[in-house]
Amino acid sequence: MESMKLEKTGNHMEEKSYEEILKERIGSISTVDDGARRAARERWDSLAKPVDGLGRFEDMVVDIAGASGSADVRLKKKAVVVMCADHGVVEEGVSQTDRSVTVNVANAVAGGSSTINVMADAAGADVFAVDMGIAAGRECIDDRVIDMKVKPGTGNIAEGPAMTREEACRAVLSGMDMAAMLAERGYDIAVSGEMGIGNTTPMTAITCALAGVEPYEITGRGAGLSDEGLERKIRAVERALRVNCPDPADAVDVLSKVGGLEIAGMTGLFLGGAASGMPVAVDVSVSSAAAVIAVMICPAASGYMIMSCVGKEPAAAVLAGMLGKKPVIDADMALGEGTSAVMLYPLLDMALSVYNNGRTFDDADITAYERF
Repeated sequence: MESMKLEKTGNHMEEKSYEEILKERIGSISTVDDGARRAARERWDSLAKPVDGLGRFEDMVVDIAGASGSADVRLKKKAVVVMCADHGVVEEGVSQTDRSVTVNVANAVAGGSSTINVMADAAGADVFAVDMGIAAGRECIDDRVIDMKVKPGTGNIAEGPAMTREEACRAVLSGMDMAAMLAERGYDIAVSGEMGIGNTTPMTAITCALAGVEPYEITGRGAGLSDEGLERKIRAVERALRVNCPDPADAVDVLSKVGGLEIAGMTGLFLGGAASGMPVAVDVSVSSAAAVIAVMICPAASGYMIMSCVGKEPAAAVLAGMLGKKPVIDADMALGEGTSAVMLYPLLDMALSVYNNGRTFDDADITAYERF
């Protein structure tokens, strides 16, 4: 695993660590455009309806305006990115299935036959599967899966760190590259999805480390664990925290010690979206953990995140609270792949149909409501 990358500086090549490159790249992230936010709010208030009549959907459109830098909000091209990786902690019996399912689903996503593909087709969105750390060799992986593999799965966090600090930073940078690619192709918004058998275990460990809660308080059943399986999962999270001692003040330390490669990739997707002026929708708990880490790395990234759904996992509400964002969908969803966040797209399309085409108070010859 290389720990240094050559970058051109002036007329010579300079060796830089992935962490140094990450620090440089997040330096390009600025706060959202307040002028565009004000203009979007004024547009909403000009429409012939009660003030804040569409509730948090109005706020979301305002947020998208601020992120994109324009009050002319039109989501013509929508993406779903499914970051895929395996987890060594599966060895602890924290999932009903083994990690062979990760590559199976990744291939299905790339081939257009997984649940997220069916839902994205209905929402008019394009789906991208990304290999961040699938354990299977490349010969087992569909050619349509984008290859950003850092290594073939994480270590068992119940016994040691998931990855090195440099591997975590490299994975984050790859996620940023994915966001930049989408922005260059003209995508207006993206969903942060994931696939990784066992990944609610590192998600829970991250939440415990950052929020200071105990594993027994927030560990959920994932894809459907029995009581015995849930107990194994709680014990695995407890050991992960005890063995690795992640520093809650250092997001990259937490990510590298008890996180996952797809979580790091989604962290980069959020940061890259912010750097590119492209809003990224947060999916359920695993995506939310990545969003929290991204905000710790760069607080300005928060303004580019759209919260979609509070998931079924007990940690989901804790993570949403840490983000300071209110989800608009509460349906006990726990599928992953971005399936919760993609449901936001049709709802946003309806809100935007009002925003862009609704009758104004002037059109209706009605005195406008005042905002107090």
